[in-house]
Amino acid sequence: MKLALMCQNAGLYSHKRLIEAAKNRGHEIDVVNHVKCYINITSNRPSVYYQGRELPKYDAVIPRIGASVTFYGAAVLRQFEVMGVYPVNESVAITRSRDKLRSLQLLARKGVGLPVTVFAHRTSNPEEVIRMVGGPPVVIKLLEGAQGLGVILGETQRAAESIIQAFSRVNADILVQEFIKEAGGEDIRCLVVGGKIVAAMKRKGKEGEFRSNLHRGGSAEQVKITTAERATALDAAKAMGLNVCGVDMLRSNHGPVVMEVNSSPGLEGVETATGVDVAGLIVEFIEKNAEPGKTKTKGKG
Repeated sequence: MKLALMCQNAGLYSHKRLIEAAKNRGHEIDVVNHVKCYINITSNRPSVYYQGRELPKYDAVIPRIGASVTFYGAAVLRQFEVMGVYPVNESVAITRSRDKLRSLQLLARKGVGLPVTVFAHRTSNPEEVIRMVGGPPVVIKLLEGAQGLGVILGETQRAAESIIQAFSRVNADILVQEFIKEAGGEDIRCLVVGGKIVAAMKRKGKEGEFRSNLHRGGSAEQVKITTAERATALDAAKAMGLNVCGVDMLRSNHGPVVMEVNSSPGLEGVETATGVDVAGLIVEFIEKNAEPGKTKTKGKG
């Protein structure tokens, strides 16, 4: 098969592993930096250009779109979909999962476990918002943010009110969520590939850090998940429409709650912690499912 890997940095562990896995299984794979692409939108012969040439017809494309360029990356991916190229994750599903508010609303509609969450823009009554999520401590998140950036813990009533008021003054959209104290600074990430959980790890934040992101110095180890956690992760992936994703959950007193569904999960932490060849499983999924024009939206979303 002829594959395209959409990414900005081919030297990252996840991207090197996907390239290696594809080649090891006898496939040809091109690295395409989507922010350097331009697309020819025409009724008869849609195309994508990169490095001064028209890209060939690929059998499948693996999108690894950075959060900061979601709009442009999704546009390029949508062009591939219009051309009939099979996407591992569709553009609509990626943009759906990248919108923190929309993703939570969709998960809530499907009955997926979530922390109590309030969305706010500007509020003159921060104490009401804090009360709605059960009181301090509360987690305050900017809608725009990744890898733990833009996430603040308001440990006291006064601190939480001050943070919310500060964001109000700069016209920032925020999410205020209940703090799951019983999680103890740990979360579970499940890697879903083709409707199956292929690996799961427990991540723990460094001392004094409530965020468990590995990019922020957290650690990871393999974990055995419960039946409820398995069902929650699979329901979350299905609700987003993602074939490949990482589902981040906390273990709360009222069951697993989803924090985020990541359409471009890093592979280094989970492969190191579990020993599972996730990259190989992604390529295997492509082999079994890639067909011309086989998308739910066909680029219409």
